[in-house]
Amino acid sequence: MSETAGYMRFFPYDQPYENQREAMDRIHNSLQRGQDVLFEGACGTGKTLSSLVPALEVAREHDKTVVITTNVHQQMRQFVAEARAITREEDIRAVVFKGKSSMCHIDVGYEECQALRDNTRAVVDTERDKRQLERRQRELLAESQEGDGGAADARSAVMDELENIADRLEDLEEQNVCDYYRNNLTESTDDFFAWLFEDVRTPDEIYEHAEAQEFCGYELLKEGIEGVDLVVCNYHHLLDSTIREQFFRWLGREPEDVIAVFDEAHNVEDAAREHATRTCSERTFDSALDELADSDDPRSEDAANALSAFHRALVETYEDSFGFGDREAIDENWTDVSIANENRKDDLTLEFLQRYSGRGIQDDLEAAMKLGQELDEQYEEAYREGETATRTECQTLQAAAFVSAWMSEGSKEGLYPVVAVTRDAGTDEVYGRAELYSCLPRQVTGRLFEEVYATVLMSATLQPFDVTENVLGLEDPVTMAYGLQFPEDRRRTYAVETPALFSSDRDDPAVQETVAETIHDTVRMTPGNTLAFFPNYGEASRYAERVDDRSEKTVYLDEPGTSVEELRQQFVADDGAVLCTSLWGTLAEGVSFDGDDAHTVLVVGVPYPHLDDRAEAVQEAYDAAFEGTETGWRYAVEIPTVRKTRQALGRVIRSPEDVGVRALLDRRYSRSAKSDLGRYSVNSTFPHEEREELIDIAPEKLKFAMLNFYGDFDAYDGETPAP
Repeated sequence: MSETAGYMRFFPYDQPYENQREAMDRIHNSLQRGQDVLFEGACGTGKTLSSLVPALEVAREHDKTVVITTNVHQQMRQFVAEARAITREEDIRAVVFKGKSSMCHIDVGYEECQALRDNTRAVVDTERDKRQLERRQRELLAESQEGDGGAADARSAVMDELENIADRLEDLEEQNVCDYYRNNLTESTDDFFAWLFEDVRTPDEIYEHAEAQEFCGYELLKEGIEGVDLVVCNYHHLLDSTIREQFFRWLGREPEDVIAVFDEAHNVEDAAREHATRTCSERTFDSALDELADSDDPRSEDAANALSAFHRALVETYEDSFGFGDREAIDENWTDVSIANENRKDDLTLEFLQRYSGRGIQDDLEAAMKLGQELDEQYEEAYREGETATRTECQTLQAAAFVSAWMSEGSKEGLYPVVAVTRDAGTDEVYGRAELYSCLPRQVTGRLFEEVYATVLMSATLQPFDVTENVLGLEDPVTMAYGLQFPEDRRRTYAVETPALFSSDRDDPAVQETVAETIHDTVRMTPGNTLAFFPNYGEASRYAERVDDRSEKTVYLDEPGTSVEELRQQFVADDGAVLCTSLWGTLAEGVSFDGDDAHTVLVVGVPYPHLDDRAEAVQEAYDAAFEGTETGWRYAVEIPTVRKTRQALGRVIRSPEDVGVRALLDRRYSRSAKSDLGRYSVNSTFPHEEREELIDIAPEKLKFAMLNFYGDFDAYDGETPAP
């Protein structure tokens, strides 16, 4: 037993998996030194406990709090299960935290909630003051009746004060208050907190329990998390700097007192980029200008001067981009309009500068900001006073803040100006938005990693580690990787040399026939269910139809807008079906297909993202940040693409008893095609141990290989299919 085995008091099961003990040792030692950790572990590694157990031990030793976070709902449920298991072995206080929007009993926004809380607390405090004064005046009355002359004068002053408080309370009671939060302040919450820490409660359980007692569960949860050992939460609690500051304050912790554990950490890059991106829609500008038109403040004219010029420039920019039929083709999804130019400002900024005339853009924007702040304060006061039923958001403040950022930050490294358009389904109106897209996630994550005590980033697909370090801004982290620990003879991984599904070749009838026949062979030779991933939903639909035409097995098709969970349940309840879905859908990661749920997984094609101007901007930003002409392609396109593939392959072979085949249908995955495909070969992007498992095979031979493999395990139950 190692010297660091004290952490095993937090391990809730009899024995760790193979390599799990080593992983816990290394993570424990790293956290003791305050180092960040990059931890890649395949299914069966026990990543959650490998990270959580030593983190809890270090937190206990050094008075820290562990925050474990994910953006995958199924993983959140797994964290709750693991935390509950730990509490059966060791006394820890753990809470699961979720955003306010999903826990509010009266469904109001953040600003309204803030005003309601302030009003409610003012009412409760005033009622308390009134009760204290009433008690005091009764005491003084008794003293005066006993002959104390001074008590009579004091009672008279108290009565005057009581009259003033009664008037104030009458005014306050006309304002908007939250009855749930009022109960938090006026009723005993001891039983609620006793219940909360009896077990690890989910946000849904907290909501229901609080609802039954007419408490605000979210505010009680905020109140109760101070000093806890473990918090389970979503990414945005750590990646959004404003939320993070509040969150740590609720914890009663400084950043250096927090050990952060990120699950599915390959998603942190995109999540951080999303949190750093700023947008403002045309409708916000419309509302801001209406707001200014209703204002008699002398600054409103200057504010409108700048905002209307930017608004007109935004509309003109996207209107000028439309060619014949483009406007009619706009749907309900946001579609980018290219506005970037080499060696000069973007089209929107140039249009804005051309349209603006006035005393100065910065002066007008400053006037808009100050006026917006005052209007926002007026809206809050009106809501508090009960003059309005909802808390109005100041559109002038939002629009002015965005335009100020656009003009001052738009040319900074890593920021890419974008215009996008969409169609309103209700009005059929086309409208646009401007966006400052953040290309470099390390501008968000680098600061976070510097602030907290230490971080563990874990995933099944973090390699290559040097890329993860650079992209996220980690300084000399400890790295470790563990492959599948299950018996190798119970799985096969094939690189099937079907034609490369370049977008230009996907409509080739010969290519489609080869791919469809190979999929059909795979489904036919699988004793049970087959899971098939495609580069997009269109390709999934194309081949679902082709396989359905030639197969007797049930074909399930995952389509946008359908219930994925219902579809998954139907599929796993079947025996001998195929489910066709997109590699960019929700089934590609965070969802397990254990045991007989699926025996074979196919990845058809290489799931490169749509390489639009935005993707090009990310590549260029990476090229500039990391000094290499091919760095952008590798960091921004190739490696994330292969991670998508690796995540999909991990949906099956989930236990040592599982038997299965994983097949990559596209010659770009094969070792033999590297020499003639150049940069489009992705074989070398896989980690070494995974490349070693890849077996190159011709499409017509795959069915024989699968027949022999599954036959060795008597998986066909005496009904061996004919090759």
